[in-house]
Amino acid sequence: MDKRKERGNAAEKAAREYLQKKGMQLVQCNFRCRWGEIDIIARDGDYLVFVEVRSQWGKRGVSPEEWVTRAKQKRLRKLALYYLQKEVGREISCRLDLLTVLMNPSGGAGSFNHFKGVF
Repeated sequence: MDKRKERGNAAEKAAREYLQKKGMQLVQCNFRCRWGEIDIIARDGDYLVFVEVRSQWGKRGVSPEEWVTRAKQKRLRKLALYYLQKEVGREISCRLDLLTVLMNPSGGAGSFNHFKGVF
């Protein structure tokens, strides 16, 4: 496995643990279809939440939330709608969240920023 994939997996694991500590229940991770992937699908009370995870290792000029382009946001909405139609089959309350993870050089999570309902 390449280093980028290893780092992404570590950040997603840290994100899952963070969401569970916040009381969210994981439904599915890495849902894939022809339009892409949803990193995490979770329940937060009555909401089904689609979570995009972005990580940063060390200090860089651009923050992780700036990497989510308009095209990526549009694709995430399309993925969420597809998931709702295919897996849920009914109208429910949902939202799209962004969770950024600042990782330590040692591989542990340093800090999180959870933006709820941003897309």
